[in-house]
Amino acid sequence: MEFLKTIGGKIATGLVSLAVIAGAISWYEMDPGTRHGIVTGTGRILGWLGVMIVLPWATFFLISGVARKDNNLAGAALVFAYTALEAVLLAWLFSWGIKGATAVTFYCAGILLAGAYNLLACDWIAEKVG
Repeated sequence: MEFLKTIGGKIATGLVSLAVIAGAISWYEMDPGTRHGIVTGTGRILGWLGVMIVLPWATFFLISGVARKDNNLAGAALVFAYTALEAVLLAWLFSWGIKGATAVTFYCAGILLAGAYNLLACDWIAEKVG
């Protein structure tokens, strides 16, 4: 059994190495416009993720105020407001250009991720602060 683990590890390492080399060659051969598009798109997504993660924590006073009201509708409205704000920000970062099935799919996945994160973060903050 130990032999199979060793062989499996070497095969996995070889496949990862091959993928890294192929990616590096593809990046080197890529035209500058495509490379620029990938880098700027990645930067926009990382910036949006940063805002998405920080927003509930930066506005914990709003969450504690809503938690003191002890009203589920107010909590749901706050989570919806955060998610809607993040959805608008993401669309704005990409110049309102969410066209095509792939872009719409990733946009919807991002908004669902933001909504789930906002719900969990607001709930946790409300329990600790409220």
